[in-house]
Amino acid sequence: MKKLVLAYSGGLDTSYCAHMLSHKEGYEVHAVTVNTGGFDKEQLAGIEERALELGASTYTAIDAVQSFYDRVVKYLIFGNVLRNNTYPLSVSAERIVQALEIVEYARGVGATHIAHGSTGAGNDQVRFDLIFQVIAPEIEIITPIRDQQLSREAEIAYLQENGITYSWEKAKYSINQGLWGTSVGGVETLGSREALPEAAYPSQLSETQPRNISLTFEKGELTAVDGKPGTPVENIRLLESIASAYAIGRDIHVGDTIIGIKGRVGFEAASALITIKAHHLLEKHTLSKWQQFQKEQLANFYGMLLHEGQYLDEVMRNLEVFLADTQRHVSGEVFVTLHPYRFELRGIESDNDLMNASFGSYGEMNKGWTAAEAKGFIKILSNPGKIARKIQEK
Repeated sequence: MKKLVLAYSGGLDTSYCAHMLSHKEGYEVHAVTVNTGGFDKEQLAGIEERALELGASTYTAIDAVQSFYDRVVKYLIFGNVLRNNTYPLSVSAERIVQALEIVEYARGVGATHIAHGSTGAGNDQVRFDLIFQVIAPEIEIITPIRDQQLSREAEIAYLQENGITYSWEKAKYSINQGLWGTSVGGVETLGSREALPEAAYPSQLSETQPRNISLTFEKGELTAVDGKPGTPVENIRLLESIASAYAIGRDIHVGDTIIGIKGRVGFEAASALITIKAHHLLEKHTLSKWQQFQKEQLANFYGMLLHEGQYLDEVMRNLEVFLADTQRHVSGEVFVTLHPYRFELRGIESDNDLMNASFGSYGEMNKGWTAAEAKGFIKILSNPGKIARKIQEK
């Protein structure tokens, strides 16, 4: 039997793959879940049970949450990365780390094949295949859903025909949950008109009274929530547990896919959006205008390459060095108020705040120059405009 490692999430697509590849194609299937923050121990135990029932020879859960943060999430925060000014790259960022872990595992067990449940109409097929082909070109990639052009209804019918219960209600929405947010896809996101229903989102509104919280950053990393220290991963999770109760962070992202078509997906990412916006506010106070300008260009480029699966290109390492270096003075506290469905950034405190009143207050009083110096500065500043206007009027 050919040894095959299946990237297994426990959802409909990978459930179909597990059964079909083991029972119909005769592979020795080793199911692997790379946990980037979407599953707890109880959920992983249920996924393992399901994988073995479907025909997998073995099941392994790899904890990659810290790796996900260190390799990717940290730089998304440093860069305030939001795809199309909307989406915090929740799932696309996860896929990179999941692919890297799958390849490492496959090589460790001597697998000749790797399989994943991506369709032929999305971005994930590109992200997984790119990583696999670059790192392990000798391993053959198997993609049943893509190759057989299967609909979700057809997959359910196959499972039911083989004695496996899988309801359409469970498969109606495709949900991918992780440390940096949750994506939600359904029939509404296949078109341009409809919004996702309230029930489609994993977190429901349960808190209605406003709540003030503080977020502490040290060199760009989230080190405390409400003054309670923790690791960045712990704090991201804590903030998610607090803010998701307010149903914050919901939106629908519309963008250009890697394969050239427009795509639409819903998401819920309370912690990611609050962290990015709070971090960005702190940067406005602690970085120069040229630092902010260059960061915006390069971070947008970094996010685009990551989204399109180009994580292994060396330019990504160059950009990470730049992004990390910009964070040397990004330390301080940001004050946030949570409301149902929204949040408000109230202000910051930082020893590195460049809005220092000793140099003057904007719109009020200057302390570092005289009125005559201001007039002279403005006169010189106006010279290019004066010259151009004079020449053009001729």
